[in-house]
Amino acid sequence: MDGAVRGRIDKRQAILAAAFAVFAREGYALAAMDVIAAEAGVAKATVYSHFGDKETLLRAAIAAEADRTLAGNLAAVEQLSPHGGQVRGMLEDVGLRLLRCYLDERAWAVRRLLLAEINQFPDLLDIVEGAASDRVTEALADRMARLTVAGRLRVTDPLLAAEQFAALLLGPMDKRSRLGTREVPDAELQAVARAAVRTFLQAFGA
Repeated sequence: MDGAVRGRIDKRQAILAAAFAVFAREGYALAAMDVIAAEAGVAKATVYSHFGDKETLLRAAIAAEADRTLAGNLAAVEQLSPHGGQVRGMLEDVGLRLLRCYLDERAWAVRRLLLAEINQFPDLLDIVEGAASDRVTEALADRMARLTVAGRLRVTDPLLAAEQFAALLLGPMDKRSRLGTREVPDAELQAVARAAVRTFLQAFGA
């Protein structure tokens, strides 16, 4: 990759990072393109040359952050192997990792921004779900199907089972974390993961 192409990619990534920070801090309406440019260390014209307008930049910034979130979640799900150790232990470990991803401050920033702007930009939900949420659920369903084939789970609808596992894990966390304003101790996360797995295995344990 030549220097010019690398430089353009680096500028684009810097703009996306700065844009997400400014949108999350100020909201879409108050976010100024010159502030984004200054935080990215580029000229305002460079921001427009890469993204055209503020709406396009918002969507691109959300998509980039969803991609970052996806990577962490998929790394957690990959620990669920049909050839691994005890199923309960694997599920608890994966559940704990997914909880940590969910409670990450940047993940909360995405959700807050989504809630704040969804009336004006309803397609942002499709971006987040398509780039992250749905793919994590599908990956989790795939792992549960493999565990079922190996005789280690008893799942007839892997996608539904994955959705229910995620609901058991994440359902309590908005209240426990007070919508991301309270740091949840790791011991509490472990307890939530254990309880979710216990309930899940009562329904789907082999």
